Amino acid sequence: MKNLFLTICCIVLCFSCSEEFLELEPRGSDTEANFYKTQEHYYQGIISVYDVLSWGGTNGWTMAVGLANAASDDCYAGGSDASDQPSWVAYDNFTINPELGPQSGLWTKYYTGIARANLILEKILIAEDIDADFLDRITAEAKVLRAYYYFELVRLFGNVIKTEVRISPDAIYTQDQVGPSVIYDFIESDLNSALASTQLPDQVDITELGRVSKDMARMLLGKTILYRNDNSRMQEAADLFEDLVNSGRYSLESEFGNIFSQNNEWGVESIFEINYSGNQRGGWGNFSNGTEGNYNQQFFGMRDYVGPDFATGWSFCPVTESLAEFMQNDPRFEHTIIDGIALQQQGASYSPAFQNTDFFIRKYAGLQENVATDGEVALNWANNERVMRYADVLLMAAECLLRGGGDESQARNYVNQVRSRVGLQPISNAGESLLQAIYRERRMELATEGHRFFDLVRTGQAATVLDGFVEGKHDYLPIPQREIDLSNGSLNQNPGY
Repeated sequence: MKNLFLTICCIVLCFSCSEEFLELEPRGSDTEANFYKTQEHYYQGIISVYDVLSWGGTNGWTMAVGLANAASDDCYAGGSDASDQPSWVAYDNFTINPELGPQSGLWTKYYTGIARANLILEKILIAEDIDADFLDRITAEAKVLRAYYYFELVRLFGNVIKTEVRISPDAIYTQDQVGPSVIYDFIESDLNSALASTQLPDQVDITELGRVSKDMARMLLGKTILYRNDNSRMQEAADLFEDLVNSGRYSLESEFGNIFSQNNEWGVESIFEINYSGNQRGGWGNFSNGTEGNYNQQFFGMRDYVGPDFATGWSFCPVTESLAEFMQNDPRFEHTIIDGIALQQQGASYSPAFQNTDFFIRKYAGLQENVATDGEVALNWANNERVMRYADVLLMAAECLLRGGGDESQARNYVNQVRSRVGLQPISNAGESLLQAIYRERRMELATEGHRFFDLVRTGQAATVLDGFVEGKHDYLPIPQREIDLSNGSLNQNPGY
């Protein structure tokens, strides 16, 4: 637990953040003693909380989308061979243990975000001569971000440490480990507090893309309630999703293939994206968390690729045969999956790597036209991660309406909106058949975006679908063994490990 509490106790101000709102020049070596004196200091402080969103190299490669894909039936782990990234392979085939897996990096990453949020919230309480409206907004932002980091932690680990203040050194080894219900309660509290803000906008202005909004908080709150799996609260979640539907601020992209285009970031379907930049000249000397690139794009590319359109990559997360077969007749296939055999027939080539299926992720594929012109190309891909988009809102709203005893025809209408966008015929399913249709549509629409594994776990399908998955054990990652060893008995390992 020393890593966690060093993170919580230390003051770490990192201002090398992403494009749009997150672009700021480094300010030098300010410390807590001479910081938080001006509004600019507080602005930089909230940027440091945002900065963790784009981290992909914490104690190894810790890109959330890639790891979730590898754990699901959408993709395998891949890479050059089985020894390339053992933690990814272990997550893929569920041979993870307390010392092998991605847990150490993910634990450290999200607790760093929480620590930074706690710090600025503490400093806001004692701020002097700072505009009240400005403080109201960054308070709300810090709470939304803290809620987001806790949401990631709780669905990854289940039983975690809850802290809303910085921990003093004498309290490091006396922190309680709490279960998911306590963390979900805390997430809801933070999000409801942010939604009560008078200064947090429903949707951010185009000049502030990258900042959180009330709409992002609404979607995360609805998703939190959905993940609690309490059918008596599903209508509550549906209401939050329908607030977004009825707001008129979002719509489905007319062309599915445009959603993930780098030229269409923050399109009409985007509710929240994590910004990335290829303009930071990042290299191996600072790749850990110092570049602003989207490492997923490098990971997903075809190894040694020579041919049109695509750039070479490292062949991680090859798409499974089951997903390719599942989507073969769906119009979204060509925008979701690269058919390697078809490319080879056109004269392209690549090196088959570990777990090769000849199918690759298209949504985050690196394109030749987007290759960085400076720094290490592999570390400077700039395509944003689409974290929350409108199609997901419609499908979650449909699920919650059905599970909560709400308007079944409206639930069906939401699903059919998603299908109609890609030219599919409407469905007429009802009852349990409609619920299963919603789950199938989620896999089709959101494939390779990092949702599938968590959907399988929360709906109780993982043990049936995923080879090697043991229900009650692999629902969560193990608590990192190093944290257990340093906790003096205050941390308990998750069941089954």
